[in-house]
Amino acid sequence: MSRTYLGMPAFPVAAAGSTRDATLRANLRRATHTIRAKRAAAVAETADWDRLRAAGAAVKDRTLRHLDHYLVRLEENVTRAGGTVHWAADAEEANRIVTGLVQATGQREVVKVKSMATQETGLNAALERAGVRAYETDLAELIVQLGDDLPSHILVPAIHRSRTEIRDVFRDRMADWGRPAPEGLTDRPADLAEAARLHLREKFLTARVAVSGANFMVAETGTMVVVESEGNGRMCLTLPRTLISVVGIEKVVPTWRDLEIYLQLLPRSSTAERMNPYTSMWTGTTDQDGPDEFHLVLLDNGRTDTLADTVGRQALRCIRCSACLNVCPVYERAGGHAYGSPYPGPIGAILTPQLRGLASPLEKSLPYASSLCGACYDVCPVAIDIPEVLVHLRERVAQGGEVTVRGVRTVVKPARRHALEHAAVRAAGWTLGHPAALRRAQRLAARARRLRPRRLPGPGRAWTDSRDLPEVPAESFRDWWARTRGAGA
Repeated sequence: MSRTYLGMPAFPVAAAGSTRDATLRANLRRATHTIRAKRAAAVAETADWDRLRAAGAAVKDRTLRHLDHYLVRLEENVTRAGGTVHWAADAEEANRIVTGLVQATGQREVVKVKSMATQETGLNAALERAGVRAYETDLAELIVQLGDDLPSHILVPAIHRSRTEIRDVFRDRMADWGRPAPEGLTDRPADLAEAARLHLREKFLTARVAVSGANFMVAETGTMVVVESEGNGRMCLTLPRTLISVVGIEKVVPTWRDLEIYLQLLPRSSTAERMNPYTSMWTGTTDQDGPDEFHLVLLDNGRTDTLADTVGRQALRCIRCSACLNVCPVYERAGGHAYGSPYPGPIGAILTPQLRGLASPLEKSLPYASSLCGACYDVCPVAIDIPEVLVHLRERVAQGGEVTVRGVRTVVKPARRHALEHAAVRAAGWTLGHPAALRRAQRLAARARRLRPRRLPGPGRAWTDSRDLPEVPAESFRDWWARTRGAGA
């Protein structure tokens, strides 16, 4: 059975285990540091990077403000070009639409080009329940699928696996998926890539149905755009007779001129290339060229609710480059699985709680999965102020209240620890606003300083698990000033 992200624990629980995995941390450190260094070099050679970044943010913001208009225009142009558009309010509806389309063809196998939207909906598991087997064709996604695993990175889903582990997965599991691994398989990257190529070749040539995502959708013409580095995506997009694309509604851009901005920003920020090796574009269907049927499933699944939040909506600018993951000290130590979502790292910490709501322990914990260092904002190619959104979501978690996600109104109760923090902050605010009370509190603390515990008791224990409780000075600044300067307190 294909694994899903359902039932994942809160971030602190998952991270407590992953941070103790020395092999995982070594794999992540090596990979993220390599990718971030290459990205920095690719960006540095672009003289107008800051202007490109500002333009990317501006186009996304304008599009989101008028998303209804551009989605209707997109639907009209896809339909005019021979495609069929389906609207999915949530993951269940999207899976039902795709499953029905596949079953209508009479096929029991589909090939897939990497799609985060279908990871979000759990499509593979839904197809499996309907008796349809989905074959991932992206190399890293294939590794994850064969290993009965979950992706842990946006760009490199198998980043948590070493070459030796990948070799073992191929050797042990390929036969279960239709073709055994070559004899004497080594862990050399070229050998692993060749094993994957041989494993997939037959599927490319025989599959009649493909499922894809899209990096961008051009409303002006109804064109879908997929960028990738291996060529497997192009095989999926051109050889099958039926192509089904599942895409989040925020992926639309108004015009081809707007698309030009992102085709410069995305490759440099993700793979550190000037241009992706394979940029595939298709508009509807064409006689004797490519699929006979094209279906576009436009996925909401919490995006409309996110759009209603004037601070949080900037998360919908995301172009899935993964630059924020590669500079995040929390992601580097905890890994992607701890985020319990197809969207790990800083972007996942703000996107997942908004798409799913803040009702469960996992979603409530994600806004706190950050040191607020700001490195993610510095590298984001569309200038998403992730720290600002994190603080905004923390405030929502602490205050609780009613939220609406996918049309369902839910009461979010503030966690007890947040209620205690809120009470402590209010008490501190009152004390700081009353000088006489502050003076008495400081003198009392100075007299009792020898009783200072090494760790705070009760709810404060977690705070001192990773921090030193400061020493209490023998006298307050006010008293020191009065004694040394002869001035009144």
